[in-house]
Amino acid sequence: MPQKKSHLDKDKLNQIVIEARRNQELREQSYRGQALKMYPWICGRCAREFTHKNLNELTVHHRDHNHDNNPPDGSNWELLCLYCHDNEHSRYEETRFGNAQSHAASEPVATHSPFANLKTMLNNKK
Repeated sequence: MPQKKSHLDKDKLNQIVIEARRNQELREQSYRGQALKMYPWICGRCAREFTHKNLNELTVHHRDHNHDNNPPDGSNWELLCLYCHDNEHSRYEETRFGNAQSHAASEPVATHSPFANLKTMLNNKK
């Protein structure tokens, strides 16, 4: 019986390896895999360098923000770290939908200054 179990374990292990290799090939065919082969592993904004150890923190940004536009030459892609990618999308959303601060400018400004007489009040206590 121990031989049968060992044989099953080897078959299961072989199946896992085959599936992992197939998944790797599929990833490499994706635009992320293509971009990682095409470009150096450096953030296009902050110039942070990446290795295999932290490569999951490097993202592919679509310059025109259209995730269906994936030309094979990679002209619509740039590699950005997670932080720069979030920043880029925040800036895009602000320009697309308007900046929230511009709406606040039309509201009345507070005129009360609670510390205006602070010096006088402190001098009166002495």
